[in-house]
Order: sequence, then C-alpha cells, then structure tokens
Amino acid sequence: MLPHFRMFAAYNNWANSLVYSSASHLAYDDYTRDLGAFFHSVHGTLNHLLYTDRIWMKRFAGEYTGSVKLNSIISDDFEDLRLAREAEDQAIIAYIDSLSEDQLAGRFSYLRGNPPEQHNDSLSKALAHLFNHQTHHRGQIHMMLTTLGRPSLEMDLIYFLRSAAGRPFA
Repeated sequence: MLPHFRMFAAYNNWANSLVYSSASHLAYDDYTRDLGAFFHSVHGTLNHLLYTDRIWMKRFAGEYTGSVKLNSIISDDFEDLRLAREAEDQAIIAYIDSLSEDQLAGRFSYLRGNPPEQHNDSLSKALAHLFNHQTHHRGQIHMMLTTLGRPSLEMDLIYFLRSAAGRPFA
C-alpha cells in the first residue's frame, strides 16, 4: 500500500497546485464570494482544506489538537495561504515517505474534542480519508472556479498519471 499512498501524496500536491494556479487569477471579490459551497467561497474552502490537513497531520504525530473549528481562516492573504499549502503538501509527502508498510498497516491513537476523547483508528484508512477529503473539496472549488469563469481543470488522477509529475507512479 505504501506506493499507493506515495502516489496519492504526489497527486494531492499536483492537484492543489493546479487549483491555486487557477484561483490566483480571481479578483478578491470573486475569490471571497459566497457561491453556496459548504465553506461558502474558494477562499473559505482553501482555508478549510489546509486547516483540516494540519489537524490530521498533528493527529498522526500524536499531538492533541484541542477544539476544532472547521471554518477557521488560516490566512486572508492568498499568497500566504498558497505558500502554507505548498509547505503542508511537502510535509504530507515527507510523512508518507517516512512510513513503513508495517506502520501503514497499523493503528494510531489520538485525542479529539473538548473534553478530549481517545480515538484509535487504522492509519491507512485515516490516510485514505485525508486524500479523499482533499479530492471532495477540490471538486467543490473546481465548480466554483468554473462558475467564476475560469477554464476547466483537468485534475483527475489519470491526468496526473499522464503528466511528468505522475509518470513515476504510472
């Protein structure tokens, strides 16, 4: 399973870069416009994804995250958010690269909530959630970008595998 998760970490990074590249062309009013998505706007959804990835990475590291506020805004500045996203994607790649097959097949424990409750989950299933969650919300962002007049993004996994970035995984 490790090659599978390495592929998803690289794909995640690639797809996020496409989304941020497209979003960088939006006027601020369009970037922050409420378009009816769960986190309202491109801005809100990009912040949500970074926030939740950070939460999961802390959980994987055994850190207590305290209360979680899913609509947290990490940054109102697009370029700051993009840099933080790039750094988080590299941290995810490094984390996946650090795992062994035994670790991946194992379980991990973390505290969640306030007051904290102990959870014990399959690491591979939690990682599958992490990457699936990204894909889910990137789909929402893609719809918002399309609504705002940006060209359609070809960011399905198969496009990644056909790209230079994905060839090592094809």
